[in-house]
Amino acid sequence: MTRETKRETDYVLRKVEERGVRLVRLWFTDVLGQLKSVAISPAELENALEEGMQVDGSAIDGFSRIQESDVLLKPDPETFETLPWGDPNEVSARMFCDVLTPTGNPFEGDPRQVLRRNLDRAHDLGYSFLVAPEMEYFYFANGDPTSPPQPLDSGSYFDLTTLDVADDIRKRTLGMLEAMGIPVEYSFHEDAPSQHEIDLRYTDALTMADNVMTFRLTVREIAYERGAYATFMPKPLSGVQGSGMHTHLSLFDTTGENNAFHDPSTELGLSTVGRQFIAGLLVHAPEITAVTNQLVNSYKRLIVGYEAPTYVSWARNNRSALVRVPITKPEKSTSTRIEYRAPDPACNPYLAFSCMLAAGLKGIEEGYELGPESSNNVFEMSDSERRDAGIEPLPQSLDAALRAMEGSSLVAETLGEHIFEWFLRNKRAEWRDYKAHVSQFELDRYLQAW
Repeated sequence: MTRETKRETDYVLRKVEERGVRLVRLWFTDVLGQLKSVAISPAELENALEEGMQVDGSAIDGFSRIQESDVLLKPDPETFETLPWGDPNEVSARMFCDVLTPTGNPFEGDPRQVLRRNLDRAHDLGYSFLVAPEMEYFYFANGDPTSPPQPLDSGSYFDLTTLDVADDIRKRTLGMLEAMGIPVEYSFHEDAPSQHEIDLRYTDALTMADNVMTFRLTVREIAYERGAYATFMPKPLSGVQGSGMHTHLSLFDTTGENNAFHDPSTELGLSTVGRQFIAGLLVHAPEITAVTNQLVNSYKRLIVGYEAPTYVSWARNNRSALVRVPITKPEKSTSTRIEYRAPDPACNPYLAFSCMLAAGLKGIEEGYELGPESSNNVFEMSDSERRDAGIEPLPQSLDAALRAMEGSSLVAETLGEHIFEWFLRNKRAEWRDYKAHVSQFELDRYLQAW
């Protein structure tokens, strides 16, 4: 054990004792982005921190096959936090884990390790990667899938709904996030009934991916505590907009002092590196969409008319664009960033951030040229106008997104062979199940008419 590791282990063990922690939850994430947990007693914690905790990986989606099932959960001491909900007399804490092979090497089926690897590659190129997602979601009266969802309010953008239960749930959620060490930048009611948004303050991509996983659980826990149900399903209601995870991205040098996207001498204040990063995102957007939008339901959000991007374009203030360059104040050079608007909150953040980073870095490494800005509303352009402007559509279904991903050497390299192949197999099976399902829409429309 190194001196640094010993110091971190001692810090965690001291905090466990000081706070009277009775249970430590070891968190990790499967390939689809579902949070998993193994609970241990404080007596087992020192051994877990030093050697890892052995679990059966064959029981976890996207992990190991039966004949190579064992993996080790190695807790990351920097992620130690007590959980602010539950019985105050039974204090629990959590730590995110890296998943290792029995020999102690990074396990290729671990999404957290995928993001670590891509961040290391960015670091080798001289960059650190910062992200800030805007998390949208819905509150409903319950989570019963056999009946239509029942919103808790009828508010719209920025409505001050001070007397309803949804506002109370959101306020309590903000307090819980702060208690978990997750800073929040904004919070407000979104456009659709019972739809809300909480924007997380930017930080490094690995910390943010951990924060997104914690955020989703926290939102659900507090809703449940108040007798409601929260969902990050991209499109749970027809006729209103769905939930996105617009993600603000920036590259800094490895000191964290200088924003690589900033150049005050240009009209947009955007450097050549920033323009090449955008170009990389645009060129590879179709290939990474299956990862940033991984559900059949995701593509019912990515349609014209509901503020979600459907075409590959960039702009400053034009919110119909896939990539937006927010305007920043001249004295705020550290705020120079881009906003990628396709992802939804049901994605696996470790894999989604990895793919966005890889696409942008490809643009930098290959010197991609950024095409002209789309100053017009892309939704209102005709097909011929879009073709003349070189604006191509995003994939319009999970099937189309998977076909784009299948031929992508960039995504295969970014995710690694293990996750790349498993993800495609799993999502192809989901698409086959969807195609075979007869929906209520079809019965209503065709049963009597034909």
